[in-house]
Amino acid sequence: MAEVTRVPLQPIEKGSLTKLWLGVIVAILIGAGIAWAAMPKGVSVDTLVEGTGPNPGPEDVVFVKYVGKLADGTEFDKSQDIPLPIEGIFPAGNPLPLDQMVEGFRTGAMQMQKGGKYELFIPAELGYGATPPEGAPIPPNSDLYFDVELVDFMTREDFQRRINMLQQMMQQESGAMQQGQQAPQQGQ
Repeated sequence: MAEVTRVPLQPIEKGSLTKLWLGVIVAILIGAGIAWAAMPKGVSVDTLVEGTGPNPGPEDVVFVKYVGKLADGTEFDKSQDIPLPIEGIFPAGNPLPLDQMVEGFRTGAMQMQKGGKYELFIPAELGYGATPPEGAPIPPNSDLYFDVELVDFMTREDFQRRINMLQQMMQQESGAMQQGQQAPQQGQ
């Protein structure tokens, strides 16, 4: 039979176990603090009014009413009333193709639902960063805040199909108007 070798344990100093645990806790807190500081601050979407249904995809076209502001409350952009909606073709709101928007707006819009109203925060690194568009009233490295109403959304293909439909309708109206103007001239 094998013999077990015994190792005598030295008594530990009074209070050293407490010091050991305090050291472990401090190390964990320091690690968590470093991880939190290194974590990129992301887009924040606060729901003011619940929407319904699915969320837009990264290549969808959203129809929104919005106001964009800087941290000090200065308004830098606002949706414009455009000749929409066109009954049966386009809903109200500004059409924005998400694949052409800054990363933060695209990320935030993909968390929204039709009919909802939201407050959207975009940190500078997910907005325009150090190089805002030339002539824009947005200083470099500015965080952006938006009040957004997601009226509706559709796929890029559906949007393009509806634009083509609208163009055909306009061509037909233009052709009918030209025929109406030419008819009296022939009768003279």
